[in-house]
Amino acid sequence: MPAPNRRFAEMPQPYLVFQHVAVEHPGILRDFMRRDGIAWDTVELDEGASIPPLDDYAALIVMGGPMDTWEEDTHPWLAAEKAAIRRWVSAGRPFLGVCLGHQLLAAALDGEVAPAARAEVGVMPVTLTPTGRRHAFFDAVPARFECLQWHGAEVRRPPPGARVLAQSPACAVQALAVGSHAFSFQFHVEVIASTVDDWAAIPTYREALERTLGDDGVDALRRDCAARLPAFNDLARRFYDNWRRCTSA
Repeated sequence: MPAPNRRFAEMPQPYLVFQHVAVEHPGILRDFMRRDGIAWDTVELDEGASIPPLDDYAALIVMGGPMDTWEEDTHPWLAAEKAAIRRWVSAGRPFLGVCLGHQLLAAALDGEVAPAARAEVGVMPVTLTPTGRRHAFFDAVPARFECLQWHGAEVRRPPPGARVLAQSPACAVQALAVGSHAFSFQFHVEVIASTVDDWAAIPTYREALERTLGDDGVDALRRDCAARLPAFNDLARRFYDNWRRCTSA
């Protein structure tokens, strides 16, 4: 299993990252981990990589992907991933889930994930719930903000005991908190300059984009994200810093 950025013996215990397609990596979050002297190991589950011993890691970050949480017949490794997430979160350990990672958190903890009534693709608004406005995970985050959305499934029912922190007109569960250690969001803030082109190269993503935004959707979304990239990166930094503070308390 690769550990591409573990370079210094004095680094703290590394983070573990579950990826489901190579181009859906932590994006700008990698800069923040490097800033904090944190190494990470990436497990490419879609390429057949095995989940390593979880005790070797300080936090678990689960990224997005083109598959759905219920597609275990097509992607048998989803069962092992959900079991690992359940063990991790049930043990009270720091967790961050993005898009599919958000949905996997819900599915692993007995919530419900299903096809969305309306797919969200594009730069779209998200609004904090009253609970979200009071939560430390959203410190210094506006009550309404724009972010990149690119999903056709959604958390239909949150896990028992989870708190819903954000919502959008088309998706009632845009962010979740489980206890004081596990957080997830449906939207994307990890965006970097290459994100739109990298993701549009995935056939299922491109089809969803063009179905929603039209044949010129890639160009339009690339322009929208480029114009907002500094704001996206600032928002990502706030989420990452808030997550670290919340989970280290």
